[in-house]
Amino acid sequence: MARAGGAGPTPARSPVRLAELVVGLSGVADLGMGLPVGSAARVADVGVQLAGRLGCGRDDVAAVFWAALLQHIGCTGYSHEVSALFADETAVKRASLATDFTRPREFLLGYLPRIAAGAPPGDRLRSLRSALLHGRQMTRGYRAANCETAAGVAARLGLPAATRQGLLHMFEWWNGGGGPNGLRGGQISIVARVVNTAGYAVFFDRIGGPPAARTALARRSGGYLDPAAVAVLLAHAHELLTPQAAGDASDRLLAAEPTPCRLVPDGPALDEVLRVFGEAADLKSPFLHGHCTSVARLAEGACRRLGLPERAVVLARRAGLVQDVGRVAVPSSVWEHAGPLGSDAWQQVRLHAYQSEQVLSRSRHLADVARLAGSHHERLDGSGYHRGAAAAELPTAARVLAAADRYAALVAERPHRPPASAARAASELRADVRAGQLDPDAVQAVVAIAEGRRADRSARLPAGLTARQLEVLLLLVRGTSNREIARRLTISTRTAEHHVQDVYGRIGVSSRAAAALFAMEHGLVQPAWMSSPADDRAPARPSRSLPTAGHRPHDPTRRAP
Repeated sequence: MARAGGAGPTPARSPVRLAELVVGLSGVADLGMGLPVGSAARVADVGVQLAGRLGCGRDDVAAVFWAALLQHIGCTGYSHEVSALFADETAVKRASLATDFTRPREFLLGYLPRIAAGAPPGDRLRSLRSALLHGRQMTRGYRAANCETAAGVAARLGLPAATRQGLLHMFEWWNGGGGPNGLRGGQISIVARVVNTAGYAVFFDRIGGPPAARTALARRSGGYLDPAAVAVLLAHAHELLTPQAAGDASDRLLAAEPTPCRLVPDGPALDEVLRVFGEAADLKSPFLHGHCTSVARLAEGACRRLGLPERAVVLARRAGLVQDVGRVAVPSSVWEHAGPLGSDAWQQVRLHAYQSEQVLSRSRHLADVARLAGSHHERLDGSGYHRGAAAAELPTAARVLAAADRYAALVAERPHRPPASAARAASELRADVRAGQLDPDAVQAVVAIAEGRRADRSARLPAGLTARQLEVLLLLVRGTSNREIARRLTISTRTAEHHVQDVYGRIGVSSRAAAALFAMEHGLVQPAWMSSPADDRAPARPSRSLPTAGHRPHDPTRRAP
């Protein structure tokens, strides 16, 4: 058995600045958009300065700060649906940022060639066909899911209403052609107008420097963007954009954080910040909903059972919550692939642990969590990833985290297989012990925690949901169609449609992604090992609103491609 300690020193007891955490964790959104980590911080840096030059009040400047960091945190919300159409949805997102959709010529000569170039050779024709036939439907769904998810994250972080409204308006266009509500002009939050202007400036500045940014802003002024915001940014482009070319904007941004600073006590409140980012990453696929919470609970319980110091218990729990934020860098078509992965896809999977560690390490308060999270796929015999670390390099907390992740994945449904029973999952972990991959004490502790804990569903449901509405919600967040909901609940399709709309109205959202985030937040998506016997119904398999033939997903926890 390895040393009983965790990874690094005892976590700090003093409060942590929320900005310091969110600036670092905004890298999750950057990865999900296929952008360099630190892009959101650059947008926030430029946006805060632009808001000041526009004469915005202190509250609006503060809202710009937060909204810019969270602008794309909901980008995972529609990944499951988009992956039905495109091999790499992140390439589609990057192409969308670069395209002015108010110009048909740019759509034909810019957007379509970009998404074709970003697709594997065998998928280029499918990507072009999908863009032409389903582009409008995809755009509507993506806007709603992204906006509502981002606003939900902001609400859970306790950010002000102006931030949430700005995030809900982030895809509205000045000329009224955006969405999801078709707002125009001054109807659009000043927060969204400033963030969008800063966002396009930063995006094109990275591609071609200030000249490219000026051209892109001028072309979008009065279409996508508020002409007044564009005029001010263009007038100050040299001072706003030139400094951005040198290094990471995070330090400058933290120095410019609006006061009073928001502080997060080092306790459950800090755990909740990590949990909300972990659950945003779990939106990547319906098969992953609740995975981060499941791993965190198993790891925490197993560490306590082994008698580890409290610092190791806390680190294991927190690492479990965010160990998979790097998943967002990998296209959903990889996570949801039917058969064995090719070498390129497998390499992307192996790098997701590295991506998690890199994002988390951007916050100095999460440095120890980052190191532990990055080790969750390591194995004692050195066959794991991303470092290929062996037994001597893996403390007990890392061994427990690896066992907890493996167990939680086995008992959850995956695209190519149904969920394993508790007995089968325990048998698989013990086989890994015999193979020299997992630690026997860690496995024994994880299995004991899983077998000894069952969820209590007797508590009152949130938002006044009824038991039937809970059934509908859990089917809905899996991507189940209204027709399939009707079949499973033995009701008419029309009644199922009414139930779905009632659920949406009761929880205050209109997209599957936002409903899924609500379900995870309130513990309604229970880890399989916590399900009570009465809940052991076969779940509906996730389906897409934009289906494609012959596409079944793959389990990323398999040890070989």
